[in-house]
Amino acid sequence: MTSWLIVGLGNPGPTYASTRHNVGYLVTDVLAERIGGTFKAHPSKRADVVEGRLADERVVVARARSYMNESGGPVSTLAKYYGIEADHVIAIHDEIDIGLGQLRVKFGGGDNGHNGLKSLRKSLNTGDFFRVRFGVGRPSGSQEVHDFVLKSFNAAERKELPFLMVEAADAVESLISRGLEATQQAFNR
Repeated sequence: MTSWLIVGLGNPGPTYASTRHNVGYLVTDVLAERIGGTFKAHPSKRADVVEGRLADERVVVARARSYMNESGGPVSTLAKYYGIEADHVIAIHDEIDIGLGQLRVKFGGGDNGHNGLKSLRKSLNTGDFFRVRFGVGRPSGSQEVHDFVLKSFNAAERKELPFLMVEAADAVESLISRGLEATQQAFNR
């Protein structure tokens, strides 16, 4: 039986591939590489998944094929398919309330206006799942949040991104192997 469902939140397609909103997808690429697998279509056709072992636990790493604000349905479908309860779901998502690359790992809570989390909470019928919040910073000036998170990272940020993605993947692995408190102490700044 699979122990964990690790979900990278984002938007499908090349238009969104390198945007701030897709950091969840980017971290799942690192996790898939660690598992030694490649994403394949889930039988439901609602998500792409990689199954394997991470931190000596069975895991499913997934990306919904829907847009961020509709990701709850595919995640709920996967949780039911693999028999995984919400308290063994880890959602990796962008967070504007913390600086670029900073991490906050937590369990439960609200959606704080994040449409992906709102969709997950609704479809899973609970907010009691793990979150790896990846800081993307706030827009400057009068730029709308929506426009900001759907923009690509700038050149300087892109140089730093590979290191930040590895650290976020490390946090996911730590959460599975060491638990919440130890992971928070190691990664929350």
